[in-house]
Amino acid sequence: MANAIAIEPSLTQDSGYLEYSKAANPIASGSISQIPIVQFPATLHESGPSRIIPLDISEQLGSVAPASSASLLASFIRINPKESLAAPNRATSHLFYAIRGQGVIRFADTTIPYQAGDLITLPCGPDPILSADEETVFYWVNDQPLLKYLGVTATHPRFNPTLYAKDESQAALAQAASDPLAAQRSRISVLLTNSHFPQTLTITHVLWAMLGILPVGANQLPHAHKSVALDLIISCKPGCYTAVAEKVDSQGNLIDPIKVPWESAGAFITPPGWWHSHHNESGEPAYLMPIQDAGLHTHLRTLDIQFHRSNVV
Repeated sequence: MANAIAIEPSLTQDSGYLEYSKAANPIASGSISQIPIVQFPATLHESGPSRIIPLDISEQLGSVAPASSASLLASFIRINPKESLAAPNRATSHLFYAIRGQGVIRFADTTIPYQAGDLITLPCGPDPILSADEETVFYWVNDQPLLKYLGVTATHPRFNPTLYAKDESQAALAQAASDPLAAQRSRISVLLTNSHFPQTLTITHVLWAMLGILPVGANQLPHAHKSVALDLIISCKPGCYTAVAEKVDSQGNLIDPIKVPWESAGAFITPPGWWHSHHNESGEPAYLMPIQDAGLHTHLRTLDIQFHRSNVV
């Protein structure tokens, strides 16, 4: 008989074994928490010093670092007139949407002017410096929590600094709204894309962004997807809301929905996998920009977007 090989105790001290049914679904068993529905009001950025305001639910997620979902962190950035602020670059993908204000963003040797309604994406690299000519507020989303979870550092830029100018994006949305088939579609919106990602058709390889209009009287069909949605409401009047539910009945109706009222320049989290529908009872059109980790999910072939009572997308 061969001599037994001594095993260093440190090699096995972290190992464990669970019967399959006790570990196959950690969310159902409660060992990992679900992403909650959380609202972040515009009052968070209406006044005060220049600062970054993380929309942080790390305590609910059991995350060791600030996070708005398992993979993304959203923040408001407030910059007072004639001031500048550095945004720490610890991610592969950054999305900055200018809610209000104007100024420039300096990233390495690139200077990007911005105004309210512009959107800028930046890859990994040096910390961008955000400068404001007037009071400015950004909605900033990046994938830092994903990298933190993987234990990696971004070193290779996957795309170039890119500006989505307000005039161009609004023109694209107006064209979509004027299409004769627009009324038959589940939503009136445009997806923002980057030519570096011809397969996922997304704004970065991780992030997905949509600019949409919710017309007066709209009651969108319930839909669901495996990506989280960090929803920014660009503008609306009272009477707009999202209904969110974990399940739908056989007719496609939300079961025990939670009503999430919309607020201009506010944001909220729609959990991945939950069914939701958008409604406008305000009497005026509303505008929204959901940001998702759907670039990653599309690459993984796991997005699984579903429209319960319609195949129209």
